[in-house]
Amino acid sequence: MNVSQLKKWMLFALLMPSFLMVCAQNKVMPGSLDIIPVPNEVVKSEDGSSFVIDGSTNICYPENNEKMKRNAEFLSAYIKKLTGVDVELSVEAKEHAIVLSLDNTLSHDEEYELNVSKEQITLKGKTEAGVFYGIQTLHKVLPVTEGKALAAIPCGVIKDYPRFGYRGFMVDVGRHFFGVDYLKKIIDMLALHNINYFHWHLTEDQGWRIEIKKYPKLTEIGSKRKCTIKDWETKEMDSIPVSGYYTQDEAREIVRYAAERYITVIPEIDMPGHMLAALASYPELGCTGGPYEVATTFGVFRDVLCGGNEKTLQFAKDVINEIMDIFPSPYIHIGGDECPKYHWKTCEKCQQKIKELGLKDSEKHTKENQLQAWFMGEVEKEIHKRGREMMAWDEILAGNPAKSTIVMAWTSPEARLKSIEGGYRTIACPISNLYFSNPKYNQLKGLSSIERVYLFEPVPQEATSEQKKNLIGAQGCIWTEWTKERMKMEWQMMPRIAALAEIQWSMPENKDIQDFLRRLKHQIDIYKLYGYNYKEDIHEALDNK
Repeated sequence: MNVSQLKKWMLFALLMPSFLMVCAQNKVMPGSLDIIPVPNEVVKSEDGSSFVIDGSTNICYPENNEKMKRNAEFLSAYIKKLTGVDVELSVEAKEHAIVLSLDNTLSHDEEYELNVSKEQITLKGKTEAGVFYGIQTLHKVLPVTEGKALAAIPCGVIKDYPRFGYRGFMVDVGRHFFGVDYLKKIIDMLALHNINYFHWHLTEDQGWRIEIKKYPKLTEIGSKRKCTIKDWETKEMDSIPVSGYYTQDEAREIVRYAAERYITVIPEIDMPGHMLAALASYPELGCTGGPYEVATTFGVFRDVLCGGNEKTLQFAKDVINEIMDIFPSPYIHIGGDECPKYHWKTCEKCQQKIKELGLKDSEKHTKENQLQAWFMGEVEKEIHKRGREMMAWDEILAGNPAKSTIVMAWTSPEARLKSIEGGYRTIACPISNLYFSNPKYNQLKGLSSIERVYLFEPVPQEATSEQKKNLIGAQGCIWTEWTKERMKMEWQMMPRIAALAEIQWSMPENKDIQDFLRRLKHQIDIYKLYGYNYKEDIHEALDNK
């Protein structure tokens, strides 16, 4: 290559990026107002006009409002990620602006209104959280262009608010530990799907995962196990030690990160069952005194906290108080599930406490089940002292708990009906529909795996209108007995979490499985962009849409 040719090549290389940018600016790719979850009301412009995102676009937010400034920064980051365009932030609206504002005349706390014209986008919410959900709508309306074309948002109006105030997702870190950075990624996934509660299952037979300063052995001993079962039928074990826990500062960082995305972190310390890790750390908390070992297999174990031991009750109160110091959540979950009373029936302390309390077997409740309800009721009093409320799994209903308890109905779809009939505020999360990690239901492929989530109706139709008011939300759950890899975690979540989002947020009359599958195509484009793993067997179902 001679000098003249070299100069020409260098000039070409310098001009190429500008040439490509000009080409991209001449090409416009439209987005769609058809998103997940489907909004309450969408009115599309009849003339097909759109607002084009380009270098002149700016985002305006109210002055002296840090939450709205952060909202604007989220929107700017989403636009950059999907379109490759940097947008300016300002407290003064300029031409071609996306204007964020608050409007307290709106009826619902999480309500927003989005109005898109060719010249301007206005997004207002009753609260900063409402604006954030409108931003998530813009996030999903945007086409994925990555700088190869300009993105256009179709003109129209969206008016929207959620069906349920409680929209939850649970991750178990007791069986397998997932680090802080990965939990932040999960929280981002929840934000994309308008989920506002992250239920963090922190303790299990197989591992205690949160630092408790008054009881350091919980993490020194209880956060470690020597190996894990590999195969349920052969009982074969691996030889890989498992450990890990979150310091209190790390837990606070998760709380902060989630709060910025309007997600409340609900901690769960499961008691009095599922406590082998605690018993291995402090054997005196059990009925037999041990020896105990952090569980290496999965299932339900006979060794549980001693329900009649005052030291055990004090332990539970101490732990819950440290948890409440870390987590500002209005809800504290204390489990209550799968607690065999095998040792309680012969334990002198348990039987003495039953006698002291005057508990007797009834047609519906054994005296041991009533002892569990008393134990959890004492912990609930501690929670109420701090102005919080207690959550528990639906087995707690076997002991006739206080009406102030919030019940997570998981054992069957019928459990939610029993709970709301009993006058309890209830969250629907049945294993048959909303457990994303259940091996039986994970055998479902493609469309069937989504339908089992999407076609579930959280509110039982046979309930009375008053009883239906007790159903306050729905939640998806992932248990990690057989989930230790991030890819499998996401494979279990996606795209079923999109179906979950729609049953949590959208009004039932707006739901349609065929239309959902059509809208899911773009949602999967977003998953690909962010590197989220999903069940690829859904493609066959989507190819026909």
